[in-house]
Amino acid sequence: MSINSAEFNKLWKGPVIRIGVITVGIPMVMCFLPNLYLYMTYGVFPTVSVALSAWGMVAATFGAFYVVEPISYYPILGLTGTYISFLSGNIGNLRLPCAAVAQEVAGTEPGTPESELIATLGITGSVVTNLFFTSLAALAGAAILEILPPAIQNAFKVYTVPAIFGAMMGQFGAKIPILVPVGLGIPLFLLYVAPQIGLGFLSAPWIVIVASVFGTILVSRGFFKKGIV
Repeated sequence: MSINSAEFNKLWKGPVIRIGVITVGIPMVMCFLPNLYLYMTYGVFPTVSVALSAWGMVAATFGAFYVVEPISYYPILGLTGTYISFLSGNIGNLRLPCAAVAQEVAGTEPGTPESELIATLGITGSVVTNLFFTSLAALAGAAILEILPPAIQNAFKVYTVPAIFGAMMGQFGAKIPILVPVGLGIPLFLLYVAPQIGLGFLSAPWIVIVASVFGTILVSRGFFKKGIV
């Protein structure tokens, strides 16, 4: 039985927002508990200028992700998946692929109520599995790595992340191959060509991230309007 958008919002999105605000808000508040402990126990507390300076250093490095990740991931994760993923972490290298694979196996279209439900199941399963294996790795991972040859240890450290993102590019690129050169071409141009033509400021990490994500979105939208994809 299918339901319309209003019914879906009432039955699903309404409760999700109420629960999500609480489950995300509580950890946000708890992040300040160490600061409160230091202040109440030792009287140590940063000044406003020091706190803003520290935040500025973090924002300069990761600020682009504040905007890019929620917007670019939402079509796959959906509302529920966004709450769960940003709370549990490992979004790009774990939650997003799990949601995408679950949707592909179920044969649902991204952005539909069905795809959001399927994505939620896939992400929830990844959280449970990740929790189990992370706990196992914390207890036995170091001991296992120590008995492996150095070449394999180095491979885990150097190639794991590129392999994950390479697999993701292959997964999504196979669906719309014409966008692969665009997604790769924009960052390569900004990193290697722009400095050679006097536009070195365009190679700043935050500019590369924002331009790559939103540039690919704009190009894909143009392709869609022209009927290319």
